Amino acid sequence: TRNLFPDYQQSISGYNLDLKSEMNKNRKLPVLKDTRASDSSQEEAIDQWARRRKQFKDSKKCSSTGGSSINSTITEGSSKYISLTVVFFFLYVIETLGFYTENFHSAAWVFRGDDVSPDNSPRCLSKRPRPVAIRERTVKIAKGTGNYPWGFRIQFSKPILVTEVDTNSAAEEAGLQVGDILIAVNGTDVTSMPHSEAANMARKGPDILTMVVGSDISRYPNTPRPTCRGYLHKRTQSAILKGWRKRWFVLKHNGYLHYYKHKKDEGKCRPLEVTKLEGAEIGVDTSLGKPFVFKCIPQSGNRIFYFCATSNQEMKRWLEAMEKAVHPVHQNHVWVDVTLHNTTLPPLAIKNPECLGLLHQLDRSKDAWIQHYCILKDGCLYFYATLRSTPAQGGLYLQGYIVSEQSLGSKRSVIELKPPSEEFKTFYLCAENVNENKRWITALKASINKWLPLHQAIQDFMNRPLEETRM
Repeated sequence: TRNLFPDYQQSISGYNLDLKSEMNKNRKLPVLKDTRASDSSQEEAIDQWARRRKQFKDSKKCSSTGGSSINSTITEGSSKYISLTVVFFFLYVIETLGFYTENFHSAAWVFRGDDVSPDNSPRCLSKRPRPVAIRERTVKIAKGTGNYPWGFRIQFSKPILVTEVDTNSAAEEAGLQVGDILIAVNGTDVTSMPHSEAANMARKGPDILTMVVGSDISRYPNTPRPTCRGYLHKRTQSAILKGWRKRWFVLKHNGYLHYYKHKKDEGKCRPLEVTKLEGAEIGVDTSLGKPFVFKCIPQSGNRIFYFCATSNQEMKRWLEAMEKAVHPVHQNHVWVDVTLHNTTLPPLAIKNPECLGLLHQLDRSKDAWIQHYCILKDGCLYFYATLRSTPAQGGLYLQGYIVSEQSLGSKRSVIELKPPSEEFKTFYLCAENVNENKRWITALKASINKWLPLHQAIQDFMNRPLEETRM
């Protein structure tokens, strides 16, 4: 599968769905280390490689004997760097498969339903009954102990309804919510099955209870996990070079801190290092006698990272963002779980798509257009290799994106997906002809319009007259 969309959230390679679920739990992108190497970072390894390379070039001016001696040294000394690079490249490829979700995680969004009439406020803000937006998703619950090993209750009804989820239970950890409707249990449809029969099927099944549930994605807004970007000075403590180096840092919504040599390298080059911040110790540091310095001690590893900002305000901005990454929200928003469920389906199995067909997406790094079979549903654009391929290669969360028709290079008509902020990525798509482009543009605008930023939804709700009930 090609690496098409940098910063994706989930791995969905065809043979590796088990790997995806494992990454979902842990997203193991550690501070890069090699068991055969020292604790120095990749950047320091690159410096060492550069010095050896220069030494080799200089030796070319000397005798062939000297050159041979230097060459053998490079072969031995570079083995650590090569193995480190191979490990990092594997982790980078794994991370960049999946979905581009940054704009969704940067703010709180409300799904206002399929009926986006201005007279209708989102369900989470109104007591007046609103049409629910039920979408299917998969929930996997590990069996516990005691009389109620799963940690939830279901109602004697058709369809079967989840009426209670125990606090701190396996069901709550798996993301099951009160109000979810049971559709399938361990692969068996239960929509027309008696409550008792479905319960017995769950009890007699494996220790991992797998359920497809119907969930109302308009019930709650998501919890923002904003990113943070900017230049910081990083203290370097290599054996030869010491001091502070200016680097471009990116804190992702998944809680991993990436850094690059330059801002322009983000999305084009592999980061020099990736550090998991969950459980790390973050705080201001005064031991170095330098203003606006703060440190990070990752939970896994014995290194201390020192960073220096340009002002007190900039330091506070980074500390606030890092604190959120240290104590992350582990439970996905229900809509995220819905999209992950949909990626496992064949393209035509996604119910009631708003648009479908072939699209070409611009790969700017190669200046080439890549063809996909695309499905648009609820503000998410899914990308498949072909009409019959499963699972999806990846996709885009489109909340807040502005859709327009533009000309680009030799193409007179392309679809531009422009984000509300320059820190996020702009995407270019192109259908088979101008009429197809217009069809997609209309569908994309309607699909994106189903979502509102929470602050806008609250403002709209406050500006409306009070709801009244006629008697």
